[in-house]
Amino acid sequence: MRKARAPKRFPQPDPKFGDTVVTQFVNNMMYEGEKAVAYKVFYNALNLIEERTKENPLEVWRKAVQNVSPAVEVRSRRIGGANFQVPSEVRPERRQSLGIKWIISFARNRNGKSMEDKLANELIAASKGEGGAFKKREDVHRMAEANKAFAHFKF
Repeated sequence: MRKARAPKRFPQPDPKFGDTVVTQFVNNMMYEGEKAVAYKVFYNALNLIEERTKENPLEVWRKAVQNVSPAVEVRSRRIGGANFQVPSEVRPERRQSLGIKWIISFARNRNGKSMEDKLANELIAASKGEGGAFKKREDVHRMAEANKAFAHFKF
């Protein structure tokens, strides 16, 4: 067993915007270590967003991640032979991480020609409070609200 807790490692800022959250997004999107390809897909998606919305694409992306990030989630807890869905608050790092993962997974499942196109469409939808990733957040919040009675079984 580990003697001390492993130190928290932070990603390097991305080359274009100098933002570590962009790097985290790209790292989650990356397949088989192809980081250059993932960066290309991300930056091309931002260019598409700028063409379609005539807004700052980085702000659209930030708003999308913020809109999709959940505030509460449910976790299974076994008490006396029964499983309860206990609502709990989400830590800020996990909140952001879940939002990023949901946007990427719903962008991959979208209909579209290329990943750039699908990602751009999902980010635009999420920034407006629409799309699959935003719906997922609403479902998670609804589930937590429905199980509020079990909140006293906190972890």
